[in-house]
Amino acid sequence: MFKFLKDKLKGAIEKFTKKVGEEVPEKEVEIVKEEIKEEVIKEKPKKEKKVKEKKEKIKAAKKEKAKEKKPKEEIIEEVKPEVKEEIKEEIIPIIETKEEKKSFFGIFKKKPKEEKEESIEPVIEIKEEKKKGFFEQVKEKITTKVINEKQFDEMFWDLEMALLENNVAVEVIEKIKDDLKKDITNKPIKRNEVEKEITESLKKSIEDLFNVSPINLLSEVKSKQEKPYIIVFVGINGSGKTTTIAKVAHFLQKNDLKVVLAAADTFRAAAIQQLEEHGEKLGIKVIKHDYGSDPAAVAFDAIKHAKAKNLDVVLIDTAGRLHSNTNLVDEMKKIVRVTHPDLKIFVGESITGNDVVTQSDEFNQAIGIDGIILTKSDVDEKGGAIISVSYVTQRPIMFLGCGQLLEDLKPFDKDEVVKNLGL
Repeated sequence: MFKFLKDKLKGAIEKFTKKVGEEVPEKEVEIVKEEIKEEVIKEKPKKEKKVKEKKEKIKAAKKEKAKEKKPKEEIIEEVKPEVKEEIKEEIIPIIETKEEKKSFFGIFKKKPKEEKEESIEPVIEIKEEKKKGFFEQVKEKITTKVINEKQFDEMFWDLEMALLENNVAVEVIEKIKDDLKKDITNKPIKRNEVEKEITESLKKSIEDLFNVSPINLLSEVKSKQEKPYIIVFVGINGSGKTTTIAKVAHFLQKNDLKVVLAAADTFRAAAIQQLEEHGEKLGIKVIKHDYGSDPAAVAFDAIKHAKAKNLDVVLIDTAGRLHSNTNLVDEMKKIVRVTHPDLKIFVGESITGNDVVTQSDEFNQAIGIDGIILTKSDVDEKGGAIISVSYVTQRPIMFLGCGQLLEDLKPFDKDEVVKNLGL
């Protein structure tokens, strides 16, 4: 998968990087980084120890002087000599603020019993040295490239051609171009990191293409309270709808769900026969009418049968049709009106590239599809459809068909897609 696109992308990125190296002038810029100062880390424990010792000395002095009320001068004199000079300046102004001037009548005021005469307690502040900054600025000169928008537009040409040649939709190419331009233009990029910046931006842009709400089929089926869960499959002729329906039926069976098939492609007798053969292999009942019958009636009968037998899921096959065939499009709309499906799935061939993207978008406009299954992904060396279809329709890819066996149906994984692109 994606062999051609992977190689083309790699080559285009290398060309882009080479052009940047040759055509974009180098510029030395000075960047400023903040780094932790080593001396700050070393000095921190010493400072903490010194402050702790000072606090302990002051605490001892406070306890000793708290026993009796004395004038500030006496307190200073009786403090141990080794801390006297340290605390003298702090004690005196604080004590002065705590002494109250007694008025003439104040001396007759009786003190409450519980209030005891307290000694003047010196409040001592520790003045620490001004802290040095924890970070220091380090200047470094680096050689950079600054790509302007005009240069970018010229250099993007090779990458644009690589995407077009591999069936990537125009809308997707425009998105990738805008994202890349936003990420790498008009800003300094280290000379040896240009390719890395381009690759990371491209990866992020492609991942964003799949940012649509995914559908977990098993969870959806099991969460529906009123059975059955109804799925209608639509697409053009030869897209592999009937085989895909058999694969989905097999997938559901493996997860203990009971299924019935509706052969609502009455436009081709061979389609009814093909679905019957799949039903026999799987041991699943196929509801059918005669060739040329009303397909909506076949679908209705299948739903009625599922309700009577308490089955979990009804899978409805429909005739392949182009959006330009008005009669068949109207017939498809009628099937949807009659069945009220829980899910409408578009089935298309991955290898048809831009065609399948256009088809899915047109079916979406006609009946409002809910999800997409792309067949023949195992032989799709370009991969443009897989990358583009979700972004254009804003509908999720649910499964990829990757072979002819019933087991050859893989749940879609965007991480695997990006990995296969070599990003």
